[in-house]
Amino acid sequence: MEDRRQDSARQAALDYHEFPRPGKLEIRATKPMANGRDLARAYSPGVAEACLEIKADPATAARYTTKGNLVAVISNGTAVLGLGNIGALASKPVMEGKAVLFKKFANIDCFDIEVNEPDPVKLAEIVCALEPTFGAVNLEDIKAPDCFIVEQICRERMNIPVFHDDQHGTAIVVGAAATNALRIAGKRFEDIKIVSTGGGAAGIACLNMLLKLGVKRENVWLCDIHGLVHEGRELDMNPQKAAYAQASDKRSLIEVIDGADLFLGLSGPGVLTPEMVGRMAPRPIIFALANPNPEIDPDAARAVAPDAIIATGRSDFPNQVNNVLCFPFIFRGALDVGATTINDEMKIACIEGIAALARATTAAEAAAAYRGETLTFGADYLIPKPFDPRLMGVVSSAVARAAMETGVATRPLDDMAAYKQKLDGSVFRSALIMRPVFEAAATATRRIVFAEGEDERVLRAANAMLEETTDVPILIGRPDVIATRAERAGLPIRPDVDFEIVNPENDPRYRDYWETYHGIMARRGVSPDIARAIMRTNTTAIGAVMVHRAEADSLICGTFGQYSWHLQYVRQILARDGLHPVGALSMIILEDGPLFIADTQCHNDPTPQQVMETVMGAARHVRRFGLTPKIALCSHSQFGNTDSYSGRKMRDALALLDAREPDFMYDGEMHVDAALDPELRERIFPTSRLQGVANVLVFAGTDAASGVRNALKMRAGGLEVGPILMGMGNRAHIVTPSITTRGLLNMSVLAGTPVTHYG
Repeated sequence: MEDRRQDSARQAALDYHEFPRPGKLEIRATKPMANGRDLARAYSPGVAEACLEIKADPATAARYTTKGNLVAVISNGTAVLGLGNIGALASKPVMEGKAVLFKKFANIDCFDIEVNEPDPVKLAEIVCALEPTFGAVNLEDIKAPDCFIVEQICRERMNIPVFHDDQHGTAIVVGAAATNALRIAGKRFEDIKIVSTGGGAAGIACLNMLLKLGVKRENVWLCDIHGLVHEGRELDMNPQKAAYAQASDKRSLIEVIDGADLFLGLSGPGVLTPEMVGRMAPRPIIFALANPNPEIDPDAARAVAPDAIIATGRSDFPNQVNNVLCFPFIFRGALDVGATTINDEMKIACIEGIAALARATTAAEAAAAYRGETLTFGADYLIPKPFDPRLMGVVSSAVARAAMETGVATRPLDDMAAYKQKLDGSVFRSALIMRPVFEAAATATRRIVFAEGEDERVLRAANAMLEETTDVPILIGRPDVIATRAERAGLPIRPDVDFEIVNPENDPRYRDYWETYHGIMARRGVSPDIARAIMRTNTTAIGAVMVHRAEADSLICGTFGQYSWHLQYVRQILARDGLHPVGALSMIILEDGPLFIADTQCHNDPTPQQVMETVMGAARHVRRFGLTPKIALCSHSQFGNTDSYSGRKMRDALALLDAREPDFMYDGEMHVDAALDPELRERIFPTSRLQGVANVLVFAGTDAASGVRNALKMRAGGLEVGPILMGMGNRAHIVTPSITTRGLLNMSVLAGTPVTHYG
């Protein structure tokens, strides 16, 4: 059975690399190449202009070429993962994988370069000759001590960052994990005794970094396959090992392990025995980082020392020390300021950023990626997970700041806050487009009631509101359930301390609520008994009543259930004083910008009057995002060419709009392709009043609008903000069950913007 499982996993891995096309990388053009004009600019003669600019000022290469965002991953394949010296060609899948991680986590472009050169000096010369092409170099999987030689030569001769990730990436993540482990254990770097196994590149670099963090050299005991590195030893020594030689007559690991506070293993399986763990200091810290099998199994270590704090290199145990927490983000910060090197201050800034992030509330995106794991700072959560989207903003900005402060930045940034916002915006795709709404929301404090307060996404959104906005969340749900789920999710918020709770099962306002609801609905067939039952069980109705009674400013509901079900209670309770649901507007964020779709939910077959109201509402809401509305009324008919039902409806809506003389661009009826392609529209209808690409598509029915919305989300990678319920004076918004925590936060900010900001 186990053999079959291993064979299946092996074949799956091979298929992943082979299909649908071999390898894991491709090169894509970033500029159009559709006609002779494009060709003349991209190549001869236009390319000469960029060449001459760079010849006159080499720094402009970062403006006119990819150099400023291009990293070389270079290896000779002499020390690949756990595979050893397999040669340059066999190392290529690993180097391609490294390039993929650069792109995925930090949007850095990479070329992997595998070099058939075992001589470290010659290899260094080859790397140095590549400097004109790249903004930085990541050395990878070069055996020790050759890697020290290659890096030293390259750092001395090259004026771009050179970073051997096996050394420094590992050292940085170990430094972050050790920082937090010592905090939990109540110990300090300057006081601890360290015993380390493995005198290779990673092991030496980790020890060097721990010294920079405050560990005393005399408290470090380094062992390798031959035993303790001691003064006078000649076997298998090099200058890097010799720096840690102890003046001692002890010779073996078991002799030096007594009283060790931290065991740092970068060697092989079984090196650390349970007996040795028992001889370590109280609350021992064990970093057993050998892959694929650690120096000691965590369960075996805990059997001897239940309070041990343990990290490994494996993903199936807590605290995986993974270089991907470091290298994409340290390179991102270095490239963005044009750093000439990656110095110690930048590495320490990286450590501090990673460590601090683990101590903060876990990101909802990381929690979703690692569902079922406990991601609360403590012995089993020393460092953040690789899919924590905040790593880019926190770590890269810290690295960039350190580069500027130490004088190695050739393109220093004027506004670090804006830079961090830009980084966050590259990860949280809605961040940049939502910025005007966040800024408007900050001018007032509003109370936002969430109907589904027990949902973990809502809890995380409420926590984010308290951290990022001035708004006040109110949650409807059972207090014990909310408290338990918040604690399980690692959130610091607690009911009735950080936010108000409305308990449907037992709330002192219950009588007020059901009487209010009955007063509204008494002549629509709702008896007192029905009103009482609804106010015990229907959280959307409870939230709407709170808004009606001015106990909350806006309601957010819909994380489960049908949109239309929620809408009927919103309409019953809040649609008065001229307010009524006009339509649902969804903003879909695509690679080339946002596209708004309406009406995706409210009116299955709207009248021309309702279409007109949807267009007017959409224009107001688009302006909330700092955009100029350009609205297309979409139909199967195009400028009167078909006498279809939808065509007649949209022409009637157009006439109603014309009568109102709105102050924004609109036109119709037209096909979607004509709305999005100005050249096509010009050929079909040269006198169209719509100019440029439409950014709002209004359809003749929800079937079409919802279908386009879902197709853009599922097949074009669109990210939805919304749906925004128009026409209700911002008093209620109904989301859909697929919404994320970030989506709920965005909706809370939209709900938290006073109506005066957008009309």
